[in-house]
Amino acid sequence: MRIFAILTIFCCAFFYVNAQSRSASPNIVLIFLDDLGYGDLGVTGALEYQTPNIDKLAHEGMRFTNFETAQAVCSASRAGLLTGCYPNRIGIAGALRPKDSIGLNASETTIAEMLKQHGYATAAIGKWHLGHLKPFLPLQNGFDEFFGLPYSNDMWPADYLGNPAKPGTPKASFPALPLIRGNEKIAEINTLDDQARLTKMYTDEAVKFIKKNSKNPFFLYLPHSMPHVPIAASAPFKGKSKQGLYGDVIMELDWSVGEIMKTLKQQGLENNTIVIFTSDNGPWLTFGDHAGSSGGFREGKGTIFEGGHRVPCIMKWKGKIAEGVVCNKLASTIDILPTIAAITGSGLPELKIDGVSLVPVLEGKDVSPRKYFSYYYDGNSLKAVRMDDWKLMLPHNSQTYENIKTGNGGKGGETSFSLKVPLALYDLRRDPGERYDVKDLYPEITAALLKQADEVREDLGDNITKVEGKNRRPAGKL
Repeated sequence: MRIFAILTIFCCAFFYVNAQSRSASPNIVLIFLDDLGYGDLGVTGALEYQTPNIDKLAHEGMRFTNFETAQAVCSASRAGLLTGCYPNRIGIAGALRPKDSIGLNASETTIAEMLKQHGYATAAIGKWHLGHLKPFLPLQNGFDEFFGLPYSNDMWPADYLGNPAKPGTPKASFPALPLIRGNEKIAEINTLDDQARLTKMYTDEAVKFIKKNSKNPFFLYLPHSMPHVPIAASAPFKGKSKQGLYGDVIMELDWSVGEIMKTLKQQGLENNTIVIFTSDNGPWLTFGDHAGSSGGFREGKGTIFEGGHRVPCIMKWKGKIAEGVVCNKLASTIDILPTIAAITGSGLPELKIDGVSLVPVLEGKDVSPRKYFSYYYDGNSLKAVRMDDWKLMLPHNSQTYENIKTGNGGKGGETSFSLKVPLALYDLRRDPGERYDVKDLYPEITAALLKQADEVREDLGDNITKVEGKNRRPAGKL
């Protein structure tokens, strides 16, 4: 009996220690949508379609209302998300093209590389867009598995309606859109019917990964290709929305979130998994009914106005993050890496990053870990700086969607880069639409932000004022 008692105590101690270890290594699921606008969810005011699974995620976690993407364009936003850096710090700008020969530098540390040092299984399933050549693909950046597209789903030899690109146009020179597993192409995406299969394929792969790694900590990065144009929904979702195809696509993405959450619960992982849901930038408004909603914020993708930069963000960790909380503190996608590092006890990258840990916010403390934010676009052009709720627009030229004809039914509308933005100060607390310049009313705030802009330029440079910047690092090059 004494031996049995000793064995019982030993087993209980073993399982207690093992449980404690698993609790210290929570699973991470990071869902990243493409071109989803701030107003595209039920909880942020979407009309004529429903997003019950994402809304449930928000009700059971924390929803951020002041969450900024690293930069309002594809590759740059992903670089910022995965490295915790302003993308221009690490040499990534704009949207990389199929013929570009750059990507993430091997010297940069991704979330996946950071977590692998702590025994995590890692997978990237969906759109990569940080370099399509082998040295830059996910398996060379800390991921054990990759299944998806190397870049955006419109970078193919076809137009947004799926018709062959006209000879002489940029798209005509693009190769067939490759579907990759690991480092190798396994198929091609050639039609809109092929595109319609992407959301379900990614979801199925994600579910398999979760089930396969239910006994060990894992990091699942799920960057969907949708709702970036060309948009397509699978048969069960076609015609499901009163808003049309765009609503169908969002409802299928909501279904995908539901499948992930259902799998976590079935595998007994709900209490030990952090789920983060966000978007790479705001909506591509020129596509009209095939684009989303900025939720009332000014402009959209490709601009440094809030409609381009402010995106939905939800974080859930059952039992650790209070349910149904709305956070109005300033935060950004570049803060996700240091937040995960703090939660998992991982060391931060050796090279300088720009993100800050949001753990105090997640713990319910009334603090603002992030005080400043810098808005870059057009390569390394500093276009605005922010301090708390004050945003100072610096003089620059900008793309604009205002007073131009938008597209319809998958055809893009007009594009204008004619907006001349003057020096202006906006109080985002009272004026989230960025319409009323108050710099003359608050000269001390304007002066403080101008000083902040000079400090940012000294650090990261600025093409507009011809400042090189002391602390920029190059992208990876072959």
